[in-house]
Amino acid sequence: MTEPIRVQNRIGDRLQPASTGAEFERRDPADTRRVVSIAPESSVDDVRAAIDAATEAAVSWRRSTPSRRAELLTGASRLLAERSASIAAEMVAEEGKPLADALNEAGRTPRNLELYAGEAYRLTGATFPSDDTPLVYSVCDPVGVVGVITPWNFPLNLASRKIGPALAAGNTVVFKPSPMTPLLGDRLAAAFIDAGLPPGVLNVVHGVSAGASLVADERVGAVSFTGSNATGSKIHAAMGVGRRVQLELGGKNPVIVLADADLAAAAAIVARSSFSLSGQACTGAGRILVDSSVYDELLERVVALAGAYVLGDGRLATTTMGPLVDEHAVAAMEAAVAGAVADGATIACGGARPTDEAMAHGCFFMPTVLADARAEMALSCNEVFGPVVGFERIDGLDAAIASANSVPYGLSAALCTRDLRAAQQFAAEIQAGMVRINRATVGAAFNAPFGGIKQSGTGTHKEQLGPTVMEFYTVMRTIWMGN
Repeated sequence: MTEPIRVQNRIGDRLQPASTGAEFERRDPADTRRVVSIAPESSVDDVRAAIDAATEAAVSWRRSTPSRRAELLTGASRLLAERSASIAAEMVAEEGKPLADALNEAGRTPRNLELYAGEAYRLTGATFPSDDTPLVYSVCDPVGVVGVITPWNFPLNLASRKIGPALAAGNTVVFKPSPMTPLLGDRLAAAFIDAGLPPGVLNVVHGVSAGASLVADERVGAVSFTGSNATGSKIHAAMGVGRRVQLELGGKNPVIVLADADLAAAAAIVARSSFSLSGQACTGAGRILVDSSVYDELLERVVALAGAYVLGDGRLATTTMGPLVDEHAVAAMEAAVAGAVADGATIACGGARPTDEAMAHGCFFMPTVLADARAEMALSCNEVFGPVVGFERIDGLDAAIASANSVPYGLSAALCTRDLRAAQQFAAEIQAGMVRINRATVGAAFNAPFGGIKQSGTGTHKEQLGPTVMEFYTVMRTIWMGN
């Protein structure tokens, strides 16, 4: 068995353990007998030291030229690209996704940094006509110290979409990766450091409780967080007036399938939306609202597609669905299925752990389709975050939109139809930050805004992508020049 990799905090120009000596371990979710990484359980003092380093470095980094920032982001991008194969292998071991998916993420992440390198040159202000002074103009300044708190399901891609624009704008960063993926967080940070980023500009603290200490320190001018609604709500409440917060939270994302839809294409869209990344994507589908006239046929098609997934260790070329992130996630799936059945749903496929002995030591759960779900069920209202999806009968688009909008979330939503008028109505009336027509609920575009509404995010700044990405990381100031 391969020895676990020991990760340390990165504070200023030093690699160091937790000041208390405390550590935690991360086990391979495909076989929990294997310890993949060991990382510091950071104390309040460790987080304070990281913020000290970021605060000190902020004075010189904000004065760095756009070319210097772009050069460092481009350098980090190239290093990540060179290291993508080894990083992807470590992602499979630490996080569990199949190797093809890990290679895709490791290959996409460098392109994020190339995009943000260009943003360093586009931090422009404006001039304004004035009746009483020769010149009025605006400038974009960095916020200062930015706290970045990221989840485990896209440990490279999501973190790069926060750290990249923060650095491009002239901010310093304290980065807290998920305790599920400390090694991947360190690999990302190492690319920036190895590219020549000055000490203290990017600091990394690991641990379960480090995030709370990071948010509590008022020297942190902004926090960007992706994760659960429960944690996001606590962060939002703690930030107060004068500091900014960016939250990308959960969803109960619907796919609506109308009677006129191409059912083969719709089934593929439902399967991809529901089971990508073992259902562990914030934009993954949780509710499938199907017109009664095609309900049975679509259900049969999706069940067949669900049965075609091959569960297993992500290192195996045959695997198309990896494990869930840990045993708590598996237990949550079991509870969701049991609750839905108690409420009157029926198991069309899956609904349990696999019985294959090869997966006995892993955190696996079969892709699950529950028929006869209803809008009032907990299954239809609460985020599940796993490969468990409920099918609901609806009659017509109006009823489907009303049902889809009844939940407190509004992240991603999809419609399957051949009717352009129905597509236009859906796009206008569905309460979601991202709307897909005949496309899966998952995925993003580099140059398009990404984020949700309602309880799926703050909505004050579109997160990570699109033309307004830099607004969160900059402060606009207006200056009046007299004679």
